[in-house]
Amino acid sequence: MTAKIRVSTDAAPAPAHTFSQGIRKGPIVQISGQGPVDPQTNEYLHPGDVAAQTTRTLENVKAIVEASGATFDDVVMLRVYLTTREDFAVMNEAYGAFVTAHTPSGVLPSRTTVFTGLPREEMLVEIDGLAVVTD
Repeated sequence: MTAKIRVSTDAAPAPAHTFSQGIRKGPIVQISGQGPVDPQTNEYLHPGDVAAQTTRTLENVKAIVEASGATFDDVVMLRVYLTTREDFAVMNEAYGAFVTAHTPSGVLPSRTTVFTGLPREEMLVEIDGLAVVTD
C-alpha cells in the first residue's frame, strides 16, 4: 500500500483552512484549489484583472506540482473556476500562454471550466489540478 504524502511548499500560499496544498499517493498528485495569492505576503493580487490573477494562480499550482516531485508537464487535468462567464476569453488567453510555455511536451492538460461563486470577493479565478508522476 502506498502512503499518502502531504505536499507543502513556501513557494505557494499556505492553506487558510484545514486542507493540504497538495497530496501525493503513488504516482498521483492532487493540487488543492489555488487563487491569486502572493505566497510571501498572503495578499490577494491583481484586483479586477482576471488575466493577471490566472497567471498568478497557475504559478501557485506549478509550485505545488514541483514540490511533489512532478513537473508541470506531468499535469493531466486542470479545473478552472470563474466568477463570471464574461471573464472566460481573457482567462483563456492567459491560461493558454502559461500552460503552453510550461508544457514542453506540447501535450496540454485536459481542462474543465466552471462558473461559480468563490470564497473571497476579490477572487475572480481559482484553479486546482491533477498530475501523474512517472519516476
